[in-house]
Amino acid sequence: MSRYSGNARSIAALVREAEVHRDVYIDPEIFDIEMEHLFPNSWVYVGHASQLAKPGDFVTATIGRQPVLASRHSDGSIHVFYNRCPHKGVKIATEPCGNTGKFFRCPYHAWSFKTDGSLLAIPLKKGYEGTGFGDTEANEGLSRIKNVVVYRDFIFARLNETGVSFEDYFGQSLSTIDNMVDRSPEGRLEIVAAPIRYMHTCNWKMLVENQTDTCHPMVAHESSAGTAVKVWKREQGDSTETPMAVQLYGPFMSPYEFYEQSGIRIWPNGHGHTGVANSIHSNYADVGGYLGQMIAAYGETRANEILGEVRHNTVYFPNIMVKGAVQILRNFIPIAVDKTLVESWVYRLVGAPDKLYERALMYNRFINAPTSIVGHDDLEMYERAQEGLKSNGNQWVNLRRLFERDEQPDVIAVINGTSERQMRNQFHAWAKFMTMDMDKQVEAAE
Repeated sequence: MSRYSGNARSIAALVREAEVHRDVYIDPEIFDIEMEHLFPNSWVYVGHASQLAKPGDFVTATIGRQPVLASRHSDGSIHVFYNRCPHKGVKIATEPCGNTGKFFRCPYHAWSFKTDGSLLAIPLKKGYEGTGFGDTEANEGLSRIKNVVVYRDFIFARLNETGVSFEDYFGQSLSTIDNMVDRSPEGRLEIVAAPIRYMHTCNWKMLVENQTDTCHPMVAHESSAGTAVKVWKREQGDSTETPMAVQLYGPFMSPYEFYEQSGIRIWPNGHGHTGVANSIHSNYADVGGYLGQMIAAYGETRANEILGEVRHNTVYFPNIMVKGAVQILRNFIPIAVDKTLVESWVYRLVGAPDKLYERALMYNRFINAPTSIVGHDDLEMYERAQEGLKSNGNQWVNLRRLFERDEQPDVIAVINGTSERQMRNQFHAWAKFMTMDMDKQVEAAE
């Protein structure tokens, strides 16, 4: 018998003021409800416009369990559709990306569609004359997703037709994307390589929480990054230049005090970021010529403002993280209650020195790959948590660090950098968007 399906009150009860029930991570029914309600109610990242540089270019993605397809039309516009033929439901595109030419063609019965989704042709179409086909949804072509926003080339979509607007959903949190794009002297990013992809045997929310967990690096990564730092100190000899690799993983061993003082900023709807006053990205070596390019593009004052913003990890609820200082986006794609596919994308700063792109690629390999220095540490912790939460000893997960009794949801605030408030912020948003289209049931119960 279903305990949670359609029951907004029971779902909301899984989130207390500073605790969450283990079911949010391990119950398959909760996962099903996330796919049915949470993701369709949220604005979800689909792809980047640079992947759709030419007419006919397309990318595929998944929102919850819904396969979607984004394409560039001949007039330059971008469209997002459900990735299914309106005839028999066959997926139109199965590759992650490509170029379809002037039209999409279903591989089953050769129905074809323009790159704006409209129906182009059906073989033996006379067989539909007099059948009422013209009044059906199939005659309209690929089913469009109506709520699509391309913000500074980042493509977001909301499946549900009604809900929170893009502007209200993200608000001031878009400043992280703004800063990442503005780091290009030309104000543009581009994807020029495939992401690192690998599977995690854990619930997707564990990865999202970890992005603003600043009390684990010096513990979980001591044997990896900590050892690497010790080796470098032992072997550096008279060298005064710190290799790029050490610059990247060395700061992971920063003490608690460093993270406390760095701060966390929270925004409404579950968004937030670490690294307000300082971050692990603050002390990278200068890249020759870059500052001069930025000053020429923006003026000295604005250039220094842009480069002086070194946010660590920005969580965009529900399931992406943006690291603006090294131009990386990580997409945590739910596959099952205990399985998550992680994509780590690197963006190139158009017009900037290649050394910056090299540093971003190296960071992605060193930190986000299964063969990385530190990534496997996190993966083991997630897997241990996924197993440990099945224990009946305690059914609640504690998120009480630096909790204050007067905390209000959906506010903008800067807090201690080791607080778990951003995690509490995420779970408030989780309950909100899980039950948003169940509100009538709550009102009826009251």
